[in-house]
Amino acid sequence: MAEKSAPSTRDRIVAVSARLIQRQGYVGTGIKQIAKEAEATLGSVYHFFPGGKESVAVAAIGHSAEEFSLMLREGLAGGGDPGAAVERCAVELAVALRESGWTDGCPVTAAALETLGTDSEIQRVCADALRAWEGIVESRFLEAGFTAEDARELATTVISTLEGAEVTAQVTRSEEPLRAAGRQLARLVGSYGG
Repeated sequence: MAEKSAPSTRDRIVAVSARLIQRQGYVGTGIKQIAKEAEATLGSVYHFFPGGKESVAVAAIGHSAEEFSLMLREGLAGGGDPGAAVERCAVELAVALRESGWTDGCPVTAAALETLGTDSEIQRVCADALRAWEGIVESRFLEAGFTAEDARELATTVISTLEGAEVTAQVTRSEEPLRAAGRQLARLVGSYGG
């Protein structure tokens, strides 16, 4: 088995930025801190991201969005009850949030809320992430035999509910908002009987 190589400087910058935005938000994360924690020079940050902080944030949000997409795909994979699969995803989010000390919420939500009302690249990448997640859930519901309209609307409801429950769980420092959302989403999805 081949040994995995160390991440490139660019990859370290993106991963560190994603974690910092997740924990501190976009506004609270500075280029100098990113460089320091990524063990990179400021020059290398600007080399890879000539657009500065916004450019780094866009890449970091894309990275985080893909990580969440992977969790969704894995959580929703396979046959069986799609409602139970949604509930499993909610529980996985709850456990991960608790294990992070309530700090590792959704960086997409954090960045989106901090840049509301702007026509920024950050807003666009956040909107793209939300649409992609809805698409993953919608595909799972279509595979389960739901109508196109039901699959689309339920997918929007699932992602909106999980995002809101995650913020509530962070604020209250409790898994229960996500666990309750998962249970209720499972009941809702089950009521459609795909």
